[in-house]
Amino acid sequence: MTLLRGKVVVITGASSGIGETAARLLARQGAHLVIGARRVERLEALASDIRAEGGIVAVQQLDVTDLEQMQEFLNRAQSRFGRVDAVINNAGVMPLSPLEVLKIEEWNRMIDVNIRGVLHGIAAGLPVMKEQGFGHFINIASIGAYEVSPTAAVYCATKYAVRAISEGLRLETAGQGIRVTLVSPGVTESELAESITDNEAREVMKEYRRIALPATAIARAIIYALEQPDNVDVSELVIKPAI
Repeated sequence: MTLLRGKVVVITGASSGIGETAARLLARQGAHLVIGARRVERLEALASDIRAEGGIVAVQQLDVTDLEQMQEFLNRAQSRFGRVDAVINNAGVMPLSPLEVLKIEEWNRMIDVNIRGVLHGIAAGLPVMKEQGFGHFINIASIGAYEVSPTAAVYCATKYAVRAISEGLRLETAGQGIRVTLVSPGVTESELAESITDNEAREVMKEYRRIALPATAIARAIIYALEQPDNVDVSELVIKPAI
């Protein structure tokens, strides 16, 4: 018996990387999952693996930039399992480039997914948690929420925003049974770098990612936060490779 058995956890961006790995580990801990992402075929493959191990999971195609889809995602969890214990706002993109290249569409995409997507997760989950009187938001940021590097100005700005939003949410829900955890990974094995179209930024990131954490390191941090007693709020976790 684990502390997470029967807990209802929804995860955005669950088709790969941290989201996929967290789903696998949480299912093994006995959590009931609703997983969402745009690539539904990847979600179905993941769900098949989870069910083969005896896990309980529901799948829903999800674009976090669409508030209505996010609300349907949370409604799916509530109708299937009766409550929502945790929302993991994990979906994110990272098409880095120098500002002077003016990749404005990529800037807007990062703002939409990385900021608006988290806000949509909060907008859909907060009314549910307030009505229940309990719940836990886990927002995935980055070490880019604490420092800025060349080619990453817009990406880091979105992660600074996630950090600010998370702290604001924590302050505004104090005493309501709702916890908020910001998880900020250092360089981690994922598909994020594959979205980089700028050659300079791609080469910089290739060097930067020579030493990378496995996604399991971040998934275990998420589980650590979720397993704490109701009166313990793990506010921030920064996870970096040990060099």
